[in-house]
Amino acid sequence: MSVPGSLAQRMFLLAHDPDKGRVRVGTNLGAMIRAAALTDLYLNGHLTDERGRAALAPRRPVADPVLNALLDEIEGSRPRKWQSWVDRRQHATVVAVRAQLGAGGWARVEPYRILGIFPATRVTPRDPRVRKELLRRVRAALKEPVGRVEPADAALVAIVSAGDLGLVLDRKARREAKRRIQELTDLSGPVGPALRKSIEASAAGAAG
Repeated sequence: MSVPGSLAQRMFLLAHDPDKGRVRVGTNLGAMIRAAALTDLYLNGHLTDERGRAALAPRRPVADPVLNALLDEIEGSRPRKWQSWVDRRQHATVVAVRAQLGAGGWARVEPYRILGIFPATRVTPRDPRVRKELLRRVRAALKEPVGRVEPADAALVAIVSAGDLGLVLDRKARREAKRRIQELTDLSGPVGPALRKSIEASAAGAAG
């Protein structure tokens, strides 16, 4: 079963609740999508870590327009910590990834109005087997020897865990697999911890 090539598109599909037909309210979707895009660039050698900050490697072509736009953001900015890049332009990135899913045939993307007034967008995955395959990869990554886990699958686990996506890994599952999740987070780079800090800071801000 094939799945979307980008981690950001995979994260969007994992966050989509098939029972509700949408992403649940309160899901840290924007932060997780940004983290997924940053991790994609890190794992593929487009970004490096310099003392806790995202740094451009020698620029190479990137076919994915969402990832290319993120590289442009980083190139045009002063050096920033990974958390700062997770925090920025979340909505715009979600909208762009959503459009990619539609253009790639992975989902139907339909505008509608809530109560006939408020504009919204409905996303419906075209093949439920794609999300099931992504779930299988997440669960396999928690069981297989770490050396056999693909970095992209390790990254999904790290992002799902840091993003508190209970739809994929509930609190009990995260607690039982705490050591393995840390190993997979280490394997996937610096963005997972940055995502957790971003979400904690957002929650603290809302509480304040």
